[in-house]
Amino acid sequence: MPKALEGVKVLDFSHLLQGPFATQLLGDMGASVIKVERPGQGDLFRTMTFKNKWIGGTESPNFLAWNRNKRSLAIDLKSPEAKDVLYEIARTADVIVQNFRPGVLARLGFGYDDLSSINPRIIYCSGSGYGEDGPYSTRPGQDMLLQGLTGIAAATGRADGPPTPVGAGFADQIGAMNMVYGILSALYWRERSGHGQEVKVDLMSGLLQHQNQELVWVMNMQENLDRPNSSIGHPGVEAPFGVYPTSDGWVTIAMSPFQKLIEVLEAPELTAYNVPARLYVERDEIWKAIAAHTRNWTTSALLEAMLAVDIWCGEIKQHLQAAEDPQVVHRGIVQTYRHSTAGDVKVIGPVVQMSATPPTIERGAPTVGQHTDEILREYGLDNAAIRDLRNRGVVS
Repeated sequence: MPKALEGVKVLDFSHLLQGPFATQLLGDMGASVIKVERPGQGDLFRTMTFKNKWIGGTESPNFLAWNRNKRSLAIDLKSPEAKDVLYEIARTADVIVQNFRPGVLARLGFGYDDLSSINPRIIYCSGSGYGEDGPYSTRPGQDMLLQGLTGIAAATGRADGPPTPVGAGFADQIGAMNMVYGILSALYWRERSGHGQEVKVDLMSGLLQHQNQELVWVMNMQENLDRPNSSIGHPGVEAPFGVYPTSDGWVTIAMSPFQKLIEVLEAPELTAYNVPARLYVERDEIWKAIAAHTRNWTTSALLEAMLAVDIWCGEIKQHLQAAEDPQVVHRGIVQTYRHSTAGDVKVIGPVVQMSATPPTIERGAPTVGQHTDEILREYGLDNAAIRDLRNRGVVS
């Protein structure tokens, strides 16, 4: 079947998570993505993993997660010959993506002004931590740092414990989504106007945007939301919203009539708490009172009883359990691609469904420079010229 972005060419200078996730999303939809990497080491994410364990013994799960549906061109950006090669690719590219610190690529001759002068239809998308100017513009824009600066860490966890960052690269992934949002909007505008443009995304703005309901309350009330001491699941929400222990695990209870929960737990003494004035102010005490009852239930029995009366609830699962969840299996969310050295790699597949142009995984993440020769031939270099570049260390 055709792909929605078939024919769109992306020249991808990005590294680590934000930019590579954005270009992977474009690649899933059919865009042709050329990933520019340093000869030898490649993307810094190739050197990172968790618990010092590597897929297939050598491959980084961090890199494999965000770089499928791309081809790798390993080229030294500081060499004069790199400009000749990359300018030639840029002449016919539709999109440039980069997330270096502000000004780095421009100093090397690959900024928006450089490439738009070659190709006025180019859409040049830059991702940064804090924006390209201001007092934080030169700071490292790492995910946990941003979660701390934008209030997420301070709003998560218990009041008697430390601020708690979200256990995933939340800032970078929101940044990637905003990149794609901007790029697709710019592509649509170009179809109507014929003009390219520059798109800029930063992680700080993205994280603030995704806390808009909390910030609207805080900014207009001029007071902070306070973390509870219990496992109430949000600093601004009253009991029983939260996480509760069972005899063999944990359950979540969201926005549900408290009276229904009281009836399920057969705990009439909790009725005294069921007044608006108490549900927030005394939420830690209420949580303890509810937890004293939920601990007497198995997870499965409590979920069954709550779901039967339409209480919004669920089970707490770790990642491995989540990946094997019956709903996840039914939907085919976990997919497998073949990697040249790591073998079969399980990944979360494309999650956007499209009836006419469905996204698919056409190729696994590349090894460093795996497609250098293939790409250079497409842009007019013969075998002798490629061999010369390789011998002089320009490409690998």
